[in-house]
Amino acid sequence: MPLLRNLAFAGALALATPAAFAADKPEGEDKAAATAPAPLPADASVRQSMRLEGRTLDYTATVGSLPVRDAQGKVIGDVVFTAYTMPGKDRPVTFALNGGPGASSVYLNLGAIGPQVVAFGSEGDSASAPATLHDNPGTWLDFTDLVFIDPIGTGFSRSRIPDDEARKQFFTPTADVEYLSRVVYDWLLKNQRLTSRKYLAGESYGGYRGPRITHYLQTRLGVAMNGLVLVSPYLSPTLEDNSDVSPMAWLQTLPSIAAAHLERQGRLTDEAMREVVEYTRGDYATALMKGRSDPQATEAMIRRVTELTGLDPVFVRRAGGRLETQAYLREVFRDKGTLGSRYDSNVTAFDPFPTDPEQRANDPLLDSIIAPTTTAMVDFVTRVVGWKVDARYNALSYEVNRLWDRNGDLRAGAVTQLRQAVAIDPRLRVLIAHGWNDLSCPFMGSILTVDQMPSMGEDPQRVQVREYPGGHMFYSRADSQAAFRRDVQAMYQRN
Repeated sequence: MPLLRNLAFAGALALATPAAFAADKPEGEDKAAATAPAPLPADASVRQSMRLEGRTLDYTATVGSLPVRDAQGKVIGDVVFTAYTMPGKDRPVTFALNGGPGASSVYLNLGAIGPQVVAFGSEGDSASAPATLHDNPGTWLDFTDLVFIDPIGTGFSRSRIPDDEARKQFFTPTADVEYLSRVVYDWLLKNQRLTSRKYLAGESYGGYRGPRITHYLQTRLGVAMNGLVLVSPYLSPTLEDNSDVSPMAWLQTLPSIAAAHLERQGRLTDEAMREVVEYTRGDYATALMKGRSDPQATEAMIRRVTELTGLDPVFVRRAGGRLETQAYLREVFRDKGTLGSRYDSNVTAFDPFPTDPEQRANDPLLDSIIAPTTTAMVDFVTRVVGWKVDARYNALSYEVNRLWDRNGDLRAGAVTQLRQAVAIDPRLRVLIAHGWNDLSCPFMGSILTVDQMPSMGEDPQRVQVREYPGGHMFYSRADSQAAFRRDVQAMYQRN
């Protein structure tokens, strides 16, 4: 789920340190005992069933936890997981994580691929609507078991150490990948599934985690993934750097803005988007690189960008054909007094401060999804499964995001590990999936990234990028979710 990459207007919404972060204190054992979190319940399971394409799937839903230990073996955290398993010989298992950093796995679970879903993330959805779960026609459960992992500080997962130590042990890109890789290993070991076919699905910052976890498992823990599914991934953080000189930032965003315009006109098709992509990496890139040295190319570019986006020609000209995301999201719906979401610019909400020179409200989609997902998940875990826990559930933790170390190797991205993981294993397949309207992690960034990768084998589809109508959570649209499911199932069948 959402990558919390622009919190300029969310800082005031940062949450107080949750109770799940309560930790041992160094002043003495008595004080440590008084402040340490209560033990988590034992794993709990319930038998359930669902209907999928005319069939009944009987499965077991399990909620439980795995300890996280430091180098000396001391338990420093607890990771909570939700697993859905079915009887059957040689069933694969898929581990799923979301992003943020600070997002639990509820978005992939109850929005995309779990056996049940709750409505969220689409235009017109209400945060106060009944958070009712229903069978998910887009689930992957018929062809793989599913294990959803909540990183420390998200969901019910928790640190047992103070914040300053938690920053080092959990909230750096490297530490994050290492302990989550160990969680995957420990679940496989605990459930005697080391010899199963194994897959990893990661959304948004989870798409950053995906290649890094895969490579770490391959080379450090001795566990090889058969496939990797990256949903709206954050792969190359530096593509948008140096936007005063480099065209890369603008090459990423223009196609998604054009896709949203095409959708509003009812003209969004694969063919139309191929034309947009070819223009973007052709004449648009050339005109940006030429700059003022070719006024005619610049004029032609501004006219074409205006046509592709449907924006006010004065706005496009003043922007020099370079459309900054937040400025665009206010401009496109300004006459209606609404804001578009960077996660899907055609999902809107009223702007509570329409006359301010800059956007003051948080992203309209980001705020609207907290209530339905939290309510549905807590009810499922505590009432349906019966995993009784007295703690706050963090669907999206601004506190984790605040504590996250954005220095170090974050800016290095995950493309190096993606290339290395694919090179190590000639059978590994990677599917990178995007919604066309996503301006948080634009699909064009992945196209540009994959186009520069060596082929590493005769099959050009071993690493592929697929796009669907919708935004960051394109799976909230029934047709896109169905197409995504077909593409993933085809990948699993090949390997």
